[in-house]
Amino acid sequence: MPERDTGNNSQYRIFLVEDHPIFRLGLRDLIEQESAFHICGESDNIGSAWNMITSNLPDMVIIDISLTGRSGLELTKQLKDEYPELPTLVLSMHEESIYAERALKVGARGYIMKHETVNLLVDAINAVRAGKVFLSDKMTSEILVKMVGGTTKSPLPLECLTNRELEVFERIGGGLTTREISEQLNLSPKTIGTYRERIKEKLNIRNSAELSQRAVQWVEQRHTQSPSDS
Repeated sequence: MPERDTGNNSQYRIFLVEDHPIFRLGLRDLIEQESAFHICGESDNIGSAWNMITSNLPDMVIIDISLTGRSGLELTKQLKDEYPELPTLVLSMHEESIYAERALKVGARGYIMKHETVNLLVDAINAVRAGKVFLSDKMTSEILVKMVGGTTKSPLPLECLTNRELEVFERIGGGLTTREISEQLNLSPKTIGTYRERIKEKLNIRNSAELSQRAVQWVEQRHTQSPSDS
C-alpha cells in the first residue's frame, strides 16, 4: 500500500471526484475555507481518480455519483475493497431516499446532497473524519425505522432496481439511445437491451415507449425537487 504524502501534518487531505468543473472549483474553495482541510487532488473520472488516489493516498475521498462513463458508486466500492480504512463521502444531486442506502452498502461513510449548506458539508466531513457515519436526520430516521422492522413511507418502485439498472434507467430518462448508453457505460448494446428488459419487468412496464415516458418523468421530477443540479 502506498504511503500518504502528508505534507502539512496539521491539515486533513481530501481528494475530489466530480465531473462538473465549476462545481468542483466551488467545492474546493468552500472546503479550503476551513484551515484544517486541504484539497490534495481532484479528477473528473474514475480512471484518473483511481490512479491518483492509489499513488498518493489522501485522508478522505469525496465522490459524486454521476460521472462520465461509470457511476461514482463503482469507485466507492473499489476503494472500500482495496483500501478499507480510506473513508469516502458521497456528495450528489441524486435523491437520498434512493441513493443514500446504496452508497452505504458499497462502502461510503456518508451521503450528502449538493444543495445542502456549507456548514452541513463541513459537519459531514468532520463526522466521517471522526469515524462516524453521516446522513441527514431524515435519512437516519428512515434507516433506523427500517432496521427495527417498522415502516416509513411506501417504498419507492425504483428501490427494486440494481445500481446498474438505475444507471440505465436514468440515462433513458435523459433521452439517450441504447447505443449512446452503451458507449457511456462501456457495455455492449445487447447488454443494455437486457437491462432495459429487466427494468420493464421489475417496474411492470409494458413496452419501450412506456419505459421512456416513465424514465423521463422520473428525471424531470427529481430535477424539479432538487434546488440545484450541479
